[in-house]
Amino acid sequence: MIGIVVVSHSRALAQAAVGLATEMVQHGDLPHMVVAAGLDETTFGTDATAIAEAIGEADSEDGVLVLLDLGSAILSAEMALEFIDPDVAQRVELSSAAMIEGLVAAVVTASSGAGLSLVKAEAERGLQAKREHLGDASGPPSADSADQGSLARDALTRQVPIDIPHGLHARPAARFVACVNRFARTQVRLRNLDGADREADASSLSAVASLGVRQGDRVEIAAEGDHAEEVLEALVALAAANFGDSATDATPTPTTAGHASPIRVEGAQDRRVPAMGSGLEAALGVVLRVDEAVDAADYEGSGDLSTEKDRLGGAIAAAITELEEIASTTKDHVGSAEAEVFGAHVALLQDPAVTDPALKEIAEGVPAALAWQRVGEAVAADFARLSDEYQSERAQDVRSVTDRVLRQLIHGGQADPPEEVEGGQRILVVHELDPGTAARVDPGHIAGIVTIGGGSTGHGVLIAAARGIPVLPGVRQADQFSDGTVVAFDVRDRSVIVDPSDQERARFQRLLDDRATQQDLDRAAATMPGQTKDGLVVTVKANVTSQSEAAEAVQLGAEGSGLVRTEVMFDGWSTVPTVDEQVTEFTAVAEALDGRVMTIRTWDIGADKPLGFWAQDPEQNPFLGVRGLRSFTQDPKLLRDQLEAVCRVAHEYPVRVMFPMVATVQEVQWALEQLAHAGKRLGAGVPASLEVGIMIEVPAAALRAEAMSVLLDFVSIGTNDLTQYTMAAERGNTGVEHLFDPLDPSVLALIAQVCRDVAEGVSVSVCGGAASDPAAAALLVGLGVDDLSATPVAVPRVKALLRRHTLEQLQDLARRALRCDSAAEVRGLLAGLD
Repeated sequence: MIGIVVVSHSRALAQAAVGLATEMVQHGDLPHMVVAAGLDETTFGTDATAIAEAIGEADSEDGVLVLLDLGSAILSAEMALEFIDPDVAQRVELSSAAMIEGLVAAVVTASSGAGLSLVKAEAERGLQAKREHLGDASGPPSADSADQGSLARDALTRQVPIDIPHGLHARPAARFVACVNRFARTQVRLRNLDGADREADASSLSAVASLGVRQGDRVEIAAEGDHAEEVLEALVALAAANFGDSATDATPTPTTAGHASPIRVEGAQDRRVPAMGSGLEAALGVVLRVDEAVDAADYEGSGDLSTEKDRLGGAIAAAITELEEIASTTKDHVGSAEAEVFGAHVALLQDPAVTDPALKEIAEGVPAALAWQRVGEAVAADFARLSDEYQSERAQDVRSVTDRVLRQLIHGGQADPPEEVEGGQRILVVHELDPGTAARVDPGHIAGIVTIGGGSTGHGVLIAAARGIPVLPGVRQADQFSDGTVVAFDVRDRSVIVDPSDQERARFQRLLDDRATQQDLDRAAATMPGQTKDGLVVTVKANVTSQSEAAEAVQLGAEGSGLVRTEVMFDGWSTVPTVDEQVTEFTAVAEALDGRVMTIRTWDIGADKPLGFWAQDPEQNPFLGVRGLRSFTQDPKLLRDQLEAVCRVAHEYPVRVMFPMVATVQEVQWALEQLAHAGKRLGAGVPASLEVGIMIEVPAAALRAEAMSVLLDFVSIGTNDLTQYTMAAERGNTGVEHLFDPLDPSVLALIAQVCRDVAEGVSVSVCGGAASDPAAAALLVGLGVDDLSATPVAVPRVKALLRRHTLEQLQDLARRALRCDSAAEVRGLLAGLD
C-alpha cells in the first residue's frame, strides 16, 4: 500500500485533514499517513528537512504521494526530494490536488490497495463533485470521462433507496467506494435513477460523489466479474445499515430509516441522578398501583391528514429526545448496558417497519393516536408470538415506546413518575415494568416493584435489578392488589405475603434487618480475599460492560473482570468500531480496574443477537447455528480488528482474551491463528503477558477438556449456555424452564469433568450466572473451579460465603450434589449454607 505525506503551513490544519480523511474509511487498512506541517505546533511554515524525514517514514515499495497546500510548501517539497535517496525519490509523486478533497479521495482509493498513479489521479479529481454541484464548468475533466465505461447488458443489478439525511455525501460515499474496492476483479457502476440519470464508476469516490445522490433518490448498482454477487450483497447490506451514518444525525421524522445507533446525549438538561436501591432482594411496603396504559380514545384529532402526520412526527421526535435524556442519566449512574436499552427504543421509533404503517393509516383518514396505537399493538403481538422468552418479552419494549408516543400526542409528555408519591415506602405494582420507569423510579419512596406480567429478562426488570431495586416479576395475583394494601416479598424464594399480620410483618422486618446487617459486613470486608477457612484463595472477579461498571466492581471488592462482553459494549453502534475506538473503550475499563486483570470475550453474536453493523443471515435455530467464533470463519476481519485492539491494550495493561462458542480442537487452533495474524499486523506481536482461553459452553468442549485446553492458559465455563445445550432446554423458553437449571446434576458432572481433565497448568473459571449465586459459587469451588466472575453487587456476598467454609466442606458438598437426582435436590443441599 502506498504512503501519503501531508505538507502544510499549519500543523493543526494538516492533522485535522488527516483526521477527516481517516473517518471516511470503514473497511480495509488505512495507508500510512505522515504529517510534515508547521515549524512547530503554533508557528506557520514549511521545512524541507522535515518533509524529507516524513517521506522516509511513509516510504513504501508501492510509492509515496505528497499532498501540499500552497506557496513555499511546493518549493519545500521539491527541495526535500533532493535530500533523500534517489531510489526513494523515484517512488515519490507530488500532487497538485486540493489538500482536503484530494486527501480524502487519496485515502479512500489507497485503502483498497490501488497503485500510486490511480491514487494520484483520484486525488486530482477530488474537486470535481464540488465543481459540478456548483455549476463550475472549468477545471479538469469529470470523473465520468475517466471511468471504466458501461458494463455488459447481462451484468447483475440491484436497486436500493437512499434514505440517509443528505444522501451520499462524503462519508457514506467513501464507505460505498471502500466496500466496492474490497472485491478484486469486479467492476461496479452506480446510476442515480432519480437525479440526472447519470452513472459512474463505483470504485471512484469523486465519480460517486459527483452523481449528486440525495435522500429519497433510488440508485441502481450494476456489477460484473469474479465477485459480482458478493459485492452487490455487501452494498445492499451497507445501504440497509444507512451506510454507517447514525439516524440521529438529523431531526427524526416518522419516515426516517434507522437502525441501532449510538445514543447521543450531548447537552441533555435536568438529568436526575438515580439513587441505588437496597440490594436486599426483598421489600416491605404499601401498594401503589400505576396504570401506564394510554387510551387513544382520549385523543382529539384535527381531521386534517397533513396535521395528523405532523403531530405524529413531532410526538416521535419528542419521545426520542426524552429517551436520550433518560439514557444519559442511566449511562452515567447505572451503566452502559442498561442505557443501551433506550438506544433500542430509539431505533424502534426510527424503524420504517413501525412508522410507515402508521403513516399509511393516517393517509386513510385514521387519527394519529389511533393509527399509532393500532400499529404498536400489531408489532407487539408479532414479538409476543415468538417461542423464545427473551425475544417474546421484547413486546414489552414495543408497548413501552407505543405508550410514550401516545403520551406525547395526548398529554404532551410522560406521566408523573412514581417517585413523586409521598408517604413512606411503597411497593410499585405495574402490569409490565417500563425501562423508563425502572431508570427513573426513586428508591427513597419505592422499596420494591412487583409486575403482574412479563418475565425476569424484561429490560425494565434488568435495569431495576442493576440499580439494586428488588423486583419480583410475573406475579399474576398482583392484579388483585389494591392501593394501600401492605405487601412483603422475597425475590430469593419468590414468596409474597399480602396484608401480613403483625407477627408476619415483624418477622419479615427482621429478615430485612438481618440482610442489611450482613450486607454491611460483607461490603466492609469486600476488599478481603475470597479465601476458604483452610487457606484456599479463590479469585472473585466481576462481569462488566463499561468503565462505570468496572469502577463499581472494584469498589465492591472485585479482583478484576472475568468477562467483558464486547458485543454489549458496542451494541447500538451503527458503524463498525475501529481498532482505535475499541482500544479507547478497553483502555477505559482497564484503567477503572486499576491494575487488576481484564478478561475480554471476543464478539459473541448470532442471528438471535446480531450487531447493528454486522449483518447475519436469519436462521431456523440460531442457538445451534452460526454464532460466537463461528460467525467469522468466512470473513475474519471484524475478529482480527478486535484482536489487534486486544493486543494493543495488553501491551499496557493485564489482559486475558477468550473465544466464545468453541466446540472442536480445530476451532481452538483457528482462533489462535487469528490472534497471531492480529499480532503480526500490529507489528509488536502478541504480548507474552496476554493469557488466552476459550469459553466452555457446549458438552463437546467439556468432554474433551484436555485436548481443547492444551494450547491455552485458561478455560471459562458459561453455565447458562452449558445448561441449555446439556438439557436441550432453550434458555428463556417458558415451556422448558423447569429443565433449565445450572445446578442440575448432569451439568455439575460436566463442570467437575472439566476441572478434572484440563491440561496441566490451565485454570478453570466460571463467568456464567451460577457464579453470582453465592451458594452455587461455593459449590463450584468444591467441584474444582479456581476463579469466579459474578455481577458486581454479588461479589461481596460470594467472597463472604467462601470465607465461612473450608475447602474440605465444599468438596464434600460437591460430592453429595453429584449424587443428587435433580436440581431441586441440589438446591435443598445448598439451603444449609450460611
